[in-house]
Amino acid sequence: MVIKNVKIKTMSDKDYENGFVRFGEIITEVGDMREYIPTDEEEFDGTGKTLYPGFIDAHCHLGMWSDCYSMQLEGDDGNETTDPSTPHLRAVDSINAMDRCFEDAVNAGVTCVCTGVGSANPIGGSFALIRTFGSKRVDKLVVKSPIAIKFALGENPKSSYNDRDETPVTRMATAAIIREQLQKALRYKEDLDEYKRTKGTDDEVSKPDFDAKCEALLPLFDKENKLKAHFHCHRADDIFTAVRIAGEFALDYVLVHCTDGGIIADELAEELPAVVVGPLFGDRGKPELAHHDITTPRILHEHGINCAICTDHPETPIQYLPLTAALAVRGGLSEEDALRGITINAARVLGVEEKIGSVEVGKCADFVLFDNGKSPLDIMSLPGMVVVGGKIAVNN
Repeated sequence: MVIKNVKIKTMSDKDYENGFVRFGEIITEVGDMREYIPTDEEEFDGTGKTLYPGFIDAHCHLGMWSDCYSMQLEGDDGNETTDPSTPHLRAVDSINAMDRCFEDAVNAGVTCVCTGVGSANPIGGSFALIRTFGSKRVDKLVVKSPIAIKFALGENPKSSYNDRDETPVTRMATAAIIREQLQKALRYKEDLDEYKRTKGTDDEVSKPDFDAKCEALLPLFDKENKLKAHFHCHRADDIFTAVRIAGEFALDYVLVHCTDGGIIADELAEELPAVVVGPLFGDRGKPELAHHDITTPRILHEHGINCAICTDHPETPIQYLPLTAALAVRGGLSEEDALRGITINAARVLGVEEKIGSVEVGKCADFVLFDNGKSPLDIMSLPGMVVVGGKIAVNN
């Protein structure tokens, strides 16, 4: 299929005032209409419209807490609060791909989300990168799974276990649980490596007993293709604990929420971590959110920190991702950089910029089309067309 005669904001190096995009499941050609060679394939005339990459929510819980049932047992599948260390849990085993919020997402132009476990446990489990359209079966929506292991610091693990009088009830214990499990995984890796090194020789050692928790953490230490560690952290001290632990174990890490990031941006600039900020909607509803401010994305950007913007759905409903980015503009971020926060910068934070996030050859065919002159960040704007993985999901 080809979308032609359309203005293209690629979120890459070059935009087109009047261009075309040729695609199947992936993009095969992007160019100026002066270079367009017609074929017998299906064409869509995009005259009067602007095409953007599909929007990416870099951190949410879509499908983990089902709409309408999120506060009831039937729909609450995001936190396994029976064990503070559960790295072996996989988001794909909880995601309800038939949750109506998938439809809400795609209607708003949100074509891809990083979704997974909640923050009740110091180590919660894995996240998955999935499309929001294309199948009722989550396996067919997966772009990458696992995409990250979720760690959580601060108030949430403390409050989850304090009422039960179980560890952790302090920040010290939360960090200690994370360190202990990471150290066990490293020892497990060393034992596996030694078994592989000596296998078939006179010095062969026994293979270590299978450990599901350690197995799940092994990709964090893969030198060739490291799995990312996502740290839930709001308060400044928790942010620095995340940086400290990541440094101790040489983790490729992302600071998620980073609420106090604006007031410690000069310190974070020394580390240049990847950051996901949000949700920007909402009040300061718990102590950790005392410094919640819509200026945080702008301040982090000014300090050279790559920043994505998220909804944390269902904290902010998934369909309001563009409006969340608009709040960052109200906080001083440029509209261009706000759009990057839900497209290419989000992809970079997640480590999947080779797959999604911009309109370039070889990437997934995820697009949103808006009428010219209408900003995607305007509360009154909705996309007229949404394409996900080369399939037309919305065509108004």
